[in-house]
Amino acid sequence: MKRRSVSVILPAKNEAQNLESLLPRLKSMAAGLGRDVEIIVVDDGSTDETRAVCSGQDVRLVSHPYSCGNGAAIKSGVRAARGEVLVFMDADGQHDPELVPGLLEKLEQGYDMVVGARAAQAHAGAHRFAANAFYNWFASWMVGRPVPDLTSGLRAAQAERFRRFLYLLPNGFSYPTTSTMAFFRCGYPVAYVPVPVQRRVGRSHIRVLRDGLRFLLIIFKIGTLYSPLKLFVPISAGFFFTGLGYYLYTYLTLHRFTNMSALLFITSVLVFVVGLLSEQITLLNFKDSDR
Repeated sequence: MKRRSVSVILPAKNEAQNLESLLPRLKSMAAGLGRDVEIIVVDDGSTDETRAVCSGQDVRLVSHPYSCGNGAAIKSGVRAARGEVLVFMDADGQHDPELVPGLLEKLEQGYDMVVGARAAQAHAGAHRFAANAFYNWFASWMVGRPVPDLTSGLRAAQAERFRRFLYLLPNGFSYPTTSTMAFFRCGYPVAYVPVPVQRRVGRSHIRVLRDGLRFLLIIFKIGTLYSPLKLFVPISAGFFFTGLGYYLYTYLTLHRFTNMSALLFITSVLVFVVGLLSEQITLLNFKDSDR
């Protein structure tokens, strides 16, 4: 059976130091795959020597004139890719190129996406660990399957499948979340392979406060992207039963129906209606996913 061609996509912003050591290792791995492999580095408005490093390494370089975001770099790389399989890696040295063959081998077993799942201790800092643990739990509850690492940037996917969801991907750091949930939403098989992760060299581009608030919004995005009613119905029920409990309390103590009870009941109905509308919008987003 002919082995499919591969495009390895690395979004990079000021990663010259890491790319100097990473690219030769990546090219060595690619040479041993026995496939047609292209390496694409997407320079997201770097101000260091990222472009110069890439020009001396015989890789394809796609450049943004200014920083558009990690997700935007991923989309640029996918648009430029010629491979039938897409492999995504971080350019900060956290991902060992020797992990790629394992992802591709798993993908050939009939999966549409394979994700490298990091060990719990790989998440830097207690706050990052707690946040990722919550994201993974919430995503697992939404899709009804274990999601050991929702935000991993190391993954391989069928190019044809992945391109169907480019319009959904944000320009920021949450492209792994969106792509994973989109694949689950359409019933495309997703597998997870445990992988070790190296400590990055240099400073991370993620900021705790700014990106913490952004990742908080991911929780709501997951719900509305995958199955809005599964998110909104419990919230609606919470308002309803709170209103019912408050009504019983005021009826027994004051013998009347209060404005607060009415507000809670109305809020319950409104949240449920928003969930229904979100469900319809979600269906429209995915109606052409098989074309």
